[in-house]
Formats: sequence, structure tokens, C-alpha cells
Amino acid sequence: MYEFTVIIPVYNEEDNLERVEQELLAYLTIASKKTKVLFVNDGSKDASQSLIEAICLRNEAFTYISFVENRGLSAAIKAGFDHVETPLLGYIDSDLQTAPADFNLLLEHIDDHELVTGVRADRKDSFVKNTSSRIANGIRRAFTHDGMDDTGCPLKVIKTEYAKRIPMFKGLHRFLPAMILLQKGRIVQIPVRHFPRVAGTAKFGLWNRLLGPLMDCFAYLWMKRKYINYEIQDQG
Repeated sequence: MYEFTVIIPVYNEEDNLERVEQELLAYLTIASKKTKVLFVNDGSKDASQSLIEAICLRNEAFTYISFVENRGLSAAIKAGFDHVETPLLGYIDSDLQTAPADFNLLLEHIDDHELVTGVRADRKDSFVKNTSSRIANGIRRAFTHDGMDDTGCPLKVIKTEYAKRIPMFKGLHRFLPAMILLQKGRIVQIPVRHFPRVAGTAKFGLWNRLLGPLMDCFAYLWMKRKYINYEIQDQG
């Protein structure tokens, strides 16, 4: 029985998908939990869907869902959360700038936490990308007080019951640790490896990395005030 599902959002990543298949197949052989893979095709306009279907056809542990049209990264992650049936789920970008093998590092800590997120050590991105990410993370920490240094790291493990209770909105993928804290969950960050992108193109520009997150912080504060959280003591 599968224990862990890796969610892989995909948007126009035809040049990366063969490598994704190879890397995830290699990870399945060393995974510390019995693992399956869920592609979420976010309305790709290239050949990504046909490649995903071929991958899933020849690999029993690979499945997919596909959007009618592009709805954005937060929607793709939310759809993955909604469709996962295993007790644990993970998330990794299809550009493979993080290593699937590092999921095992995060899984070592999941028994004592509800979310374990990677923090990218020695980032291999451009100066502009690194600087804008640091500024955006500083702004977000000031709003959320989540203590996380790198919520944009595309390598996370979450207990599925907590992930399914997150009320997602556009941009909320940056606030997953804060949303677990609202549920009184425990979070921790673990250093993971980071690599340069070798194929495809980045989907986020300066607006997405800096100004967009600032606007999302105000949406988060509104949602935090409205968030409903309860625990049942008994029932008969």
C-alpha cells in the first residue's frame, strides 16, 4: 500500500519530463516510504500532456490529472492535495532544481511535524532571482511570523489531512508553512540541495517573486482573520 504521493505540477515542461521520469523512477527504488507520483498538468500548451500519458502508461506508480486550461501553480498544488489518498504527500517542481532523493531527508522529520520544507542551500539561481526571493521571504516572514527562510523551496512533505484543510487561493503556495501553523501544526525546515535549471524556462518573473507576494500577504492576513479552526473533544 502506498504511503507517500509526490505531486508534480507541470506547465509547458516538455523538455524536462523525460528527466523527471528518470529521476522519480530512481527515487522510487530508494524511497523511505512506498511512493507514487501524481502529475498535475496545469493546462500546458506544448507536448507535456502526451508525454505525461506515455510516462503513466509505462509506469504503474505514475498517475496524472489534467486541467482544461492554465490556472496557476496554487491551483495545481490544490488539485494535487484534493486527489491524494496517501497519508503523506510531497511536492516538487518539474524543473528538478531540487533532488527527489532529498525527500528522504524531509521524511525523517515528518513523524514529529505536520510540514517539513526544504531550504535551498547554495542556490544556483541568478543574482536578481536570489535577491528578489530573499526580499520576498523577508516581507512574508514579517506578515506571517512563520520563521521560515525559504518558503519558495519546491520540496515539501506534508501530512495529507493537514494539506487538505488548507483553503487555497492564488499565491497561497508561498504560505503553506503559515497555513499549517494556523492549524496548530508543527513545521520545520531542512537544508536540501539546489541545482541550476537545465531545460525549459522559468514561469515566474520579478513581479511574481517580489510584488506579487507582497499583495498575497494582505490576502493572507484577511484569510487568517476569517480562518475557522476547531478540535472535537468528544462525540456520542
